[in-house]
Amino acid sequence: MKLITWNIQWGLGIDGRLDLARIVADARRIADFDVLCLQEVADNFPELKQSRGENQFAELASLLPGYAAIEGAAVDLPDGHGGRKRFGNMILSRLPVGRVLRHAAPWVADGQRSMPRLVLEALVHAPFGPVRVMTTHLEFYSADQRSAQVATIRDAHRVAAERAARPPKHGNGTFDPDVQTPSAIVTGDFNMTPDEAILRALLDPFDGPVPGFRDAWTVAHGAAPHPHSFCIFEQLHKPPHTSDYILVTEDLAPRVRRVLYDIDTQVSDHQPVLLELD
Repeated sequence: MKLITWNIQWGLGIDGRLDLARIVADARRIADFDVLCLQEVADNFPELKQSRGENQFAELASLLPGYAAIEGAAVDLPDGHGGRKRFGNMILSRLPVGRVLRHAAPWVADGQRSMPRLVLEALVHAPFGPVRVMTTHLEFYSADQRSAQVATIRDAHRVAAERAARPPKHGNGTFDPDVQTPSAIVTGDFNMTPDEAILRALLDPFDGPVPGFRDAWTVAHGAAPHPHSFCIFEQLHKPPHTSDYILVTEDLAPRVRRVLYDIDTQVSDHQPVLLELD
């Protein structure tokens, strides 16, 4: 199973050109991916640089026929003309997809610049078994927001693992329990560096039989430092640093075969990350 995560900055490259087809082509260059997790996908936001207000969720789905396209809009606002403006995450999978969940993170009142965030989760039937793929984009400006959002990730995972250990009774229609599994992959732009306490809190062990998270890069590369994934080609926000990660639950760690940060592409302000599981 090959998975890529990427904050695509609504398709805007370092050269100032917005081109979603270029994003998809570059992801294909990196790997023949089974799952693509994207952050910063926009719909009807013409105020974003170079945007025409296009529905990028629909456009990306059309660029990847044969992939299930799952939308997760954390920002959902009226556009003043009877329509909606949306911004958030997306999962595209050519592997079969079961239940989809959208976990809204609390938008805490801290007086800082911020926007609503969510964790988009899809049950993916990988060749080795079912796995919950979760993707998110944590707050850039506020550590308090990031801390609350990390708690949302951990709570969603803990409850899913407990539900797998004690599955819901079978029911028809809306009560269909679908498949339950404690195995999970968490991807996204976490907006924190590897040494930050909030990231360490995300990796803390759980109580009971809930499998903890491990950083896939560390699983594959040991103590080697993470490659930079943000601000490599332009330093509008900070010096170059790591912001984007893939985590796997402990049971999946032995399956990790390759983790790659593509530090060369310039079709977004972030760098994509590849995970290969055997």
